Amino acid sequence: MNDTPAPSRYQVMRYNRCGRSGLKLPAISLGLWHNFGGVDVYANSRTMLLRAFDLGITHFDLANNYGPPPGSAEETFGQVLEKDLKPYRDELVISSKAGYTMWDGPYGDWGSRKYLVSSLDQSLKRMGLAYVDIFYHHRPDPETPLEETMQALDYVVRSGRALYAGISNYPPEKARQAAQILRQLGTPCLIHQPAYSMFNRWVEDGLLDVLKEEGIGCIAFSPLAQGLLTDKYLGGIPEDSRAAKPHGFLRPASITPEKLARVEKLNQLAKSRGQTLAQMALAWVLRHETMTSVLIGASKTSQIEDAVGALQRLDFSAEELQEINRILG
Repeated sequence: MNDTPAPSRYQVMRYNRCGRSGLKLPAISLGLWHNFGGVDVYANSRTMLLRAFDLGITHFDLANNYGPPPGSAEETFGQVLEKDLKPYRDELVISSKAGYTMWDGPYGDWGSRKYLVSSLDQSLKRMGLAYVDIFYHHRPDPETPLEETMQALDYVVRSGRALYAGISNYPPEKARQAAQILRQLGTPCLIHQPAYSMFNRWVEDGLLDVLKEEGIGCIAFSPLAQGLLTDKYLGGIPEDSRAAKPHGFLRPASITPEKLARVEKLNQLAKSRGQTLAQMALAWVLRHETMTSVLIGASKTSQIEDAVGALQRLDFSAEELQEINRILG
């Protein structure tokens, strides 16, 4: 493996402005939700991170509880940063989040100022960082006042722990309220991170409109529906796949014959476009003008290379979009 990143890395990637901010993100970003934890092989995690950077992927997305065990993905990333990527810190956008269960007791979950600030302090320690570029509230908290959660995000930015604030999994109206509170505080909401794919289209029902009106960027997670929108499962469930792992979120029961029939038709359409199914699925998510980036997961470098290949063909004809809608039903 080369000690220096590929000189061509910024020619390979496309960078999109994030909402009405000064920040640009790569169209393809790498998420460390799976395959970077303590249960995974460090050498493979490192190889994937370095290959991603070689391909112009400058944005690495983490959260306090990514692993397993929780926190271990940040530790893995911190090791690679220390050994390999430290000279390039200012070329990277590193994000983390808090909002799901991280530790025992009443202060290790949800959206209190107490939880968010202490969680970010722990994340910075695990990664060996002075600050993250983006810090997200990971999910809405029905009990904590939204003002308190947003004041905590404003505080972590003002205290130098993060450069930008973001939200994740917020429904449209809650996202609008959060954005308005943050604007009043003087720390605009940079970005929203929702799940979005051909099989999960909830953001089209109002959220994308809110983000456009508020000038907020959007980065979609699970754009490949946990691997369903690839050719991986067309011949059954491979032993090394996410659906076969005991700690994954994709359950074999969700891979139904009906879904696979749709995947097969989508795969044929992708072939007619000269793409893999994964590439077409990523391009389909990126077709929205508000979509800054898609967050891919990976278990090997070839998947990252394939994803970046999606940028070769991002356009869709009206007929192709109609055909996709017909297949999806």
